[in-house]
Amino acid sequence: MAAKRKPNLILFLPDQQRADTLACYGGVKVHAPNLNKLASESVVFERAYVTHPVCTPSRSSLMTGTWPHINGCTRNSVPLDRRFRVFPELMEDRDYQTAYMGKWHLGEEGHGGRGFHEWISTEDPARSATATPASLREAAAGRALQAGHGDYTNFLISKGITPDKQNGRFSELAISSLPLDLSRPKFLEKHACDFIEKHQRDSFILVVGFVEPHSPYNGPLNDEHPLNEIDLDFSATIPESENIPLRYRLMREWQEAEAILDRERLPCQLFFGITLEEYRSIKQRYLGLVTLVDQSIGAILGCLERCGLADETVVVHTSDHGDSLGAHHLFGKETTFEEATRVPWLIRLPGQTRSEMISNSVSHIDFVPTLLDLLAQPSHRQCAGKSLLPLIREDTTAPQNVFIEWAPNRTKVKKGTRLARRRMIKRAVEESTRAIVSPDGWKLCLRDKDLDELYNLKDDPWERRNLFSERQCAQVITRLTGEIRRWQESANDRLRI
Repeated sequence: MAAKRKPNLILFLPDQQRADTLACYGGVKVHAPNLNKLASESVVFERAYVTHPVCTPSRSSLMTGTWPHINGCTRNSVPLDRRFRVFPELMEDRDYQTAYMGKWHLGEEGHGGRGFHEWISTEDPARSATATPASLREAAAGRALQAGHGDYTNFLISKGITPDKQNGRFSELAISSLPLDLSRPKFLEKHACDFIEKHQRDSFILVVGFVEPHSPYNGPLNDEHPLNEIDLDFSATIPESENIPLRYRLMREWQEAEAILDRERLPCQLFFGITLEEYRSIKQRYLGLVTLVDQSIGAILGCLERCGLADETVVVHTSDHGDSLGAHHLFGKETTFEEATRVPWLIRLPGQTRSEMISNSVSHIDFVPTLLDLLAQPSHRQCAGKSLLPLIREDTTAPQNVFIEWAPNRTKVKKGTRLARRRMIKRAVEESTRAIVSPDGWKLCLRDKDLDELYNLKDDPWERRNLFSERQCAQVITRLTGEIRRWQESANDRLRI
C-alpha cells in the first residue's frame, strides 16, 4: 500500500487587498470569480486582522510568526534579521520543494535561502545600478540582460520593452501601463504553473506574492467594473471627522495636496483623490487590479487541477493589509481603521468542497503556527501565536482578543501645514499605537503621543464616533486597557502608552 502523500501548500499573498473585495465579505459586485469559488470551498475567517497595517511589518509576522516589535521590522523596507527564521525553516520536514515568487519586502529579493529553494523576483535589487543609452538599446534588442535587475525586469527587457528610467529600471507608471500579457500577475502565473508542473510528483510549498492591487491604481483592467456600480464606504460620503488622531489628519491634508498635483503630473496614475468622482475612479481601478490578480489565481488553481493535485494541496489566501480607498477621506493603509487592518483569510483544506464561516476575530500572529499545523509540523518556540486548526475543526474555542500595533513610518506632512504647532506635529508623526479588538465588539486604540480612540464596532462599524472621552465608556476603557497591558507583558512589549 502506497504511503499517504504529504500535503502541498500554496499561499497567495496579494498586497493591499481589503476584505470586502470578495463576495463572502460583502463585495458581491467585485469581479473575482476564482477567489469567490475558492471561498465557497474554504474556511473563511470573517474577521481577520493584520498585526501591523503596513507592508514590511505585517509580512514579517506572516513569514516568522513574531510581532514586529520583536523582530525589528517596525517600518517599511527594514530587512528581516536572519535570527528570525521564515516558516519553511521552522519545519522539521525538510523534504519539501519550496519556492517564493513575487513581492518579498523583507530585504533583497531574488536570492536563495530563507527556506526557499527557488526565487522569482518582481522587484529590482539594490537601486544603485546605472545604464547607458547604448546598453539599454542592446538589452531591448534581446542581446543582453542588465545585471542587478530582478526577474520581472529582465523578462520585460527580453520582450523588447525599454526601461523608462535612466538607471535602467522601469517606473511604476510604465509597469502599470503594460498590456495584460506583460503584467506582473501574468508573469507570476506562468512561473507558478511551471513550478507546479515541475514538482507534481514532489511535496511542495509555493508562495505567490502579487504586488497588485497596491497603488498606483492603474492597470490593463481599469474599466472592468462599470463606474456607476462602484459603491463608496459610508465614511467617504459624509463630512470628515476631526475627532481622530492628528497623524491621520496630517495624512489626509498631505494626500489632498498631492491629489491636486497629480491631476496634472500623473493624470493616468492617481494615488489619492478629493472629490467623490475621483474616489469612485480610484476604487474602480483598484477593483480592476483585484480582478487582474483573480484571473492569475484562477489559472494557477486550474494548473493544480490539471496536475491532479487539488485534493492534495492546502490553499491559503490572505493579504498584508487593506486600503482605505477614500474611507475617512484617506487612502492607503497606516491606520487602525477596519479598512486598513481587516483582510481576507481563506484556507482550503485538501478535499474540501464546502465553505465554513468562522465569525471569531483572528490575528495574523497565528498565521505561521496554523500553517505548520496544517502541514503536520510541530509548533515552534519562535512563534508568538497559536494554531487555529482547533477552531477550524470546530472544537470548543473561546473567542480571543486581537491586538494590533503601529510604529512610526515616515508620515509625510504638507509643507506649511497649520493643523497644529510644530511640536505637536512632530509628536504625532512619531506616535506609536497599541490596539485591541475585543470579542464583544469594542476597539480601543491607545497611543503614546497622539489622540486615543474607542469604537463600538457593533453599533458603529464605520468607526465614525470616537467614544474615548465619553464618561459612560470609562469601564470599557479600563477593562480593555488592562487587556492591552497584559498582552504587552506577555509579548515583551516595552512601549509605554
